[in-house]
Amino acid sequence: MDSKALVDLVAKACDDKRAENIVVLDMKEVSLIADYFLICDGSNERQVQAISRELKDVAEEQAIEVKRMEGFDQARWVLVDLGNVVCHVFHRDERVYYNLEKLWGRCPPTIRSEAVRWPILN
Repeated sequence: MDSKALVDLVAKACDDKRAENIVVLDMKEVSLIADYFLICDGSNERQVQAISRELKDVAEEQAIEVKRMEGFDQARWVLVDLGNVVCHVFHRDERVYYNLEKLWGRCPPTIRSEAVRWPILN
């Protein structure tokens, strides 16, 4: 599966678990880490865990290796590394504090994932 299809798949998985403020950053020109960062948030720890668990389950159903999942137990910032797509699932309060969109502000404009039912552009 190519990175664009993968980011659409995980964006839909986040949306299915009612993740909020889903943003996809095109990192291809600015990072060797991944092609895309997906950033979203949940309103509480249980929701952050549910979103993260769904990402893991959807990836495994598609035979996509979950290279790393960090922060699941605390559920304040869960990183799900799927190789070319890195997902950051934040608790709402932590997302405001870390503000990854600003940190990676030099990356190309935010892209819209076709899998999400509402716009995720700035």
